[in-house]
Amino acid sequence: MGFTRFGRPKGAQGQSSPNLYVANCGPAVGLSYDTIVSVFGAFGEIKGVFAADESGARVVVCFAEEGCAQNAFNALNGRPCAELGGRSLHIRYSVLQPTSQSQGRVNDSVPVSLLASELNIPGLYLMHDFVTAKEEEEFLAAVDERPWKNLSKRRVQHYGYEFCYETRNVDSRKNLGELPAFVSPILERIAMLPMREDAEAIVLDQLTVNEYPPGVGLSPHIDTHSAFEGLIFSLSLAGPCIMEFRRYLDAGLTPRASSSSDIEIESSENNSNFLRRAIYLPPRSLLLLTGEARYAWNHYIPHHKIDMVKDSVIRRASRRVSFTFRKVRASPCQCEFSQYCDSRR
Repeated sequence: MGFTRFGRPKGAQGQSSPNLYVANCGPAVGLSYDTIVSVFGAFGEIKGVFAADESGARVVVCFAEEGCAQNAFNALNGRPCAELGGRSLHIRYSVLQPTSQSQGRVNDSVPVSLLASELNIPGLYLMHDFVTAKEEEEFLAAVDERPWKNLSKRRVQHYGYEFCYETRNVDSRKNLGELPAFVSPILERIAMLPMREDAEAIVLDQLTVNEYPPGVGLSPHIDTHSAFEGLIFSLSLAGPCIMEFRRYLDAGLTPRASSSSDIEIESSENNSNFLRRAIYLPPRSLLLLTGEARYAWNHYIPHHKIDMVKDSVIRRASRRVSFTFRKVRASPCQCEFSQYCDSRR
């Protein structure tokens, strides 16, 4: 999710502009964007209302004319507003600032869907409440009894085969043993999924457990074709997040994944070079990537502490834990997406 960047106008303090930076205002304090437009729209034509930052409690209101912004400023700044339930707003004039590539942000946001079917990405499925709340507690307790490996910003555990972040691959000669017994109920449930025509043919043998603190995500990447087969399952536990998907129209523009997969980037690219979709992953949901979704679309988790979902603020929990199940590939990938396939290079 990107944020349009504004700042105070240069020059003498109090210099006006058509844009107002408004604090104590936004979804996080119970004010929808429709309500904000209604209140400020009484002073003139509104060009847009934008999130000023990730707090959900500060917005920038952009008027078509500077005089309208002045009238709203004089009427609302520091005074209780009856239309907002008596809430007092703290307002400053603001100007639009160009976003440089060094800031690594996308100027616009992408709508967040609740259902996989809304994304129109072949091979992407999301199953809500795949496990119960009691099972969730048991799975979290089980991993917390086992040792974690610290990365720069998150913790991981590997089972079956260890994933190497430097090469984004696994060493298939170094088997760590069977997957832990506590995930057996998950594997049994996965095997019963109706969209898995090849349920008997593939036995998932690699598990990566990730623990994400608030504000930590993943850089855009496609799981290495030569490392894993065509089904990737990810179970979300403890907290929610937004996952974004990008398909680059020119495969040569696909970002190179970082060695730690922890680099905080949103995008420095022109977003006309790729298609974007985003979906909300609630706790206890299972995401399945197969076919085009697995082989051709980058997926990533924005580095946010809050997410905007359908005009609502969703705060990241104190932790989010994911279980990602995969099958280690024993022979070169033969997928139909050769432009993204490292086995074909």
